[in-house]
Amino acid sequence: MATKSRRPAPPSAAERFSPTTRIVAGLLAFMMVGSLIFVVVAGSGGGSSAPAPTLPIPEDCPAPDRSGAPQLAFDSRPTWCLRSGVTYTAVFDTTEGEIRVQLDRFRTPETVNNFVVLTRYGYYDGTLLFRFDPTIAIIQGGAPTTNSWSDPGPGYTIPDEGGQFLKMSDGSMRGPFSYRPGDLVMARSAGPDSSGAQFFFATGPEVSLLDNQGTYLVFGHADEAGITVLQAMMDLYELDDSSPYGGGPIRDVVVRSIAIELG
Repeated sequence: MATKSRRPAPPSAAERFSPTTRIVAGLLAFMMVGSLIFVVVAGSGGGSSAPAPTLPIPEDCPAPDRSGAPQLAFDSRPTWCLRSGVTYTAVFDTTEGEIRVQLDRFRTPETVNNFVVLTRYGYYDGTLLFRFDPTIAIIQGGAPTTNSWSDPGPGYTIPDEGGQFLKMSDGSMRGPFSYRPGDLVMARSAGPDSSGAQFFFATGPEVSLLDNQGTYLVFGHADEAGITVLQAMMDLYELDDSSPYGGGPIRDVVVRSIAIELG
């Protein structure tokens, strides 16, 4: 017949919760609660008025005041030079008037960064708006070397962004953009990721004919006064059989400079 063995009695409450044990448990509880509070505060969208940390601008970014030497050729696409939490407005000083464009850094951040960097290097200073096409209501520029669509560009291209780009069965591309008067848009070739420095302004409703492609990256929009200037520019157009574009403005239209304003 098996004998029963008695189990040792469990420790008393006093033994389980001795002063040393209570101190250790209290410290652990405080650490856990403190960690939880940190996670909740750090993860919440609001409630903290502390400003976000400002990262230093890389040394290879151009001077914001455009005090550096002009540069037209580059070994690679620009590093990131935009400041966080800041809006960017491009102010075009042209021979036909001023055009103010709010840049869309939220949908097209890489494109805006590229444009701001080139602008601060003086890339667009003294360049022609060389192509006027009233059939699609665009005025194109951004070609400092040749002032033509055959310009070699800055030496790099930038990635497509702003939505989904699809390759169609006929080899063409279909992008996510639609177009309206006042848009500032990157020019490109037919291939993917092919924008570099050339741009065009949309001046009228005919630009919506480009909607069936949608691959030209819209990265800014002009204010009403700027749209009026653009439409007046297009009114300078006349047919010219000797022009590679079929016509152009009756006088040269020049971008004297572009200033970048922060808000």
